[in-house]
Amino acid sequence: MVKIVYIGTSSFACPALQLIAATSNHEAVGVITQPDRPAGRRLELTPSSVKELAMKLHLPVFQPETIKSPTVIEQVKYLHPDIIVVAAYGQLLPPALMEIPKFGCLNIHGSLLPKYRGAAPVHWALLDGESKTGVTIMMVSEKLDSGGILAQQELTIKRRDNSQTIHDQLAHMGASLLMKTIPDFISGKIKPVPQGASPTAYARKLTKEDRLLDWNKNPLELWLKIRAFAPSPGAFTLINQEGSQKTLKIFDVIMSREKQFAPGQIARINKHGILVGAKSGALLLREIQLEGRKRMSARDLANSGIFKTGDILG
Repeated sequence: MVKIVYIGTSSFACPALQLIAATSNHEAVGVITQPDRPAGRRLELTPSSVKELAMKLHLPVFQPETIKSPTVIEQVKYLHPDIIVVAAYGQLLPPALMEIPKFGCLNIHGSLLPKYRGAAPVHWALLDGESKTGVTIMMVSEKLDSGGILAQQELTIKRRDNSQTIHDQLAHMGASLLMKTIPDFISGKIKPVPQGASPTAYARKLTKEDRLLDWNKNPLELWLKIRAFAPSPGAFTLINQEGSQKTLKIFDVIMSREKQFAPGQIARINKHGILVGAKSGALLLREIQLEGRKRMSARDLANSGIFKTGDILG
C-alpha cells in the first residue's frame, strides 16, 4: 500500500485525487489545500475544489495559511507518507516538508517542461499559438517547476479548444499519467531526468491587463487571446454605453479578411453576429457579455438593439 499525502487547490488537481482514492494499492492519508476564500458577488467563504472532493471522499483535510508552518510539518510527519503528490496548490513546498516522504514529492504540471514553467501554462500555450502542449510528472524541487522529469504526455491543441477544454483534458491526462508513473518510480524502473538550466518560455501569473484586447492587433492575435481566456474570466474590450464606459467580454469569434474598417469599429450587425475591424482584417463576434447583462449569442446580438454600426470598441 502506497501512502500518499495529496496537496492541491484548484479543479486541475481533482482527477488525480479521485484516482488515488479509487485505487486499491494507494491510500490518500491526508489532503492539504488552501483555506476557504471569499468568492462570488456576496464574497462568501468558499472551499477549494480539492477540499470539496476530499470531503466527499471522507479524507482528512488540512488548510494552513502557509505550507511552511511547523504545525504542517509535524502533521505530515505523523501521517508517514511514502510520497507527497502536488498539483495546482499555489505555494512552494519548504525543504523540511520535501524531506519527509520516503520516495520524495511528485508534481503534476500542465505543460511539456521545461517550457511554460509557472502559474499559467495553459493560458500561455494558447496565447502563443502553440500546436501542442501536455503534462509532466516531475520531482518537486526548491526552484519553481524545475525538478527532474519522470514522465510526459503530449496533447494536440485543436482549433476549437479554449483554456477550459485544454485544462480539463490535461487534468485527466495528468491523473492517468501519475498513476502509471508511481509504481515504476517506486520500483526504480524510471529515474528523474534533469530539465536543464533555463525554460524556453515562462508562464507568469496573468493580470487583468493581459485580458484587454487591442484592436490594432491582427485578427489572429486577437483570436488567440480570446480563446486563451474563454470561457472564464474572458478577454474583454471597452465600449461607451449610456454615458459610461462598460466592459464587453468576448468568448467566441470568427476571423475575417475584410480590411476596410477602422480598428475597433463596429462595421456590421446581423444574425451572424457583430463584425469589428482590426489591423489587416476583422473579427465576427459570435458570443459576448456586456457588463450588467447576460451572455448573448450571435442571434441575440442582432435583435438586442444594444449596439449600432459605427460604435467604437477599445
